[in-house]
Amino acid sequence: MDKIRVKQFININDKSLCYTDCGKGKVIVLLHGYLESLEVWDDFSKKLSQNYRVICFDIPGHGQSDFLSEKQSMDQLATNIHKALHILNVEKSFLIGHSMGGYLTLMLHNLFPEILAGFCLFHSHPFADSKEKQNNRLREMDLIHDGKKVLLASVNIPNTYATDNVNRFKAEIENAKRIVEQTPEKGIIANLHAMMTRPDLSNSLKKTDVPFLYIVGKKDNLIDFEKTVPTIKLPRNSKLIVLEDSGHMGFIEEKEKSLTIIQNFIESKIN
Repeated sequence: MDKIRVKQFININDKSLCYTDCGKGKVIVLLHGYLESLEVWDDFSKKLSQNYRVICFDIPGHGQSDFLSEKQSMDQLATNIHKALHILNVEKSFLIGHSMGGYLTLMLHNLFPEILAGFCLFHSHPFADSKEKQNNRLREMDLIHDGKKVLLASVNIPNTYATDNVNRFKAEIENAKRIVEQTPEKGIIANLHAMMTRPDLSNSLKKTDVPFLYIVGKKDNLIDFEKTVPTIKLPRNSKLIVLEDSGHMGFIEEKEKSLTIIQNFIESKIN
């Protein structure tokens, strides 16, 4: 069995947290997005683990990790991951957060900056939900309550890819739908609550001295490139990378380019 796929579990306050841990060297932590699991990183983490120690978590409520509470918060999630890293003897790591995982990465930076050697937002942003976005999340909660999880997946998952990439990544899209189908309804709702109640951390990001890498997709259907990216005030020790041919899944849509960007940043910025 490929070692990257061996899932392990940590018990934190009677809640099970699922993770994988592979490779040696500088530590990279990968945090997946909403409706995903650590499995979305399989190929990406396998490549990174050739040169680094790579830890992937199922965010509580997704994958095989227990949700923490029915109305869990982003700071609860951050505290849970912080405790897990302590148990795994990780003093500092380079955190990479995709989408919702980016929100969680920002909260970890806000609460526990001492554990970050550097961090990366991958198709994410530091702002709180707008009222419109909160209403959209409430509608998704209603769909889950009505037993329409499969419908949610059929609409949301293809939209995470650039429109002109959908046919090319049909297999990945079907796998992502399978992950949603296996995700507990209560876990989805708990994480919707965490996202819609999270604070604006744009000021915390702007002021940081921690090395910061920001990767965005030019063709992202979920984060409007023209409206969102220019409004973010980047810290002095940062680098912005635009993936011209990616939507919201650049680590799949432009995998090799993304791997090179991340490894170059780590080697140039992280001691």
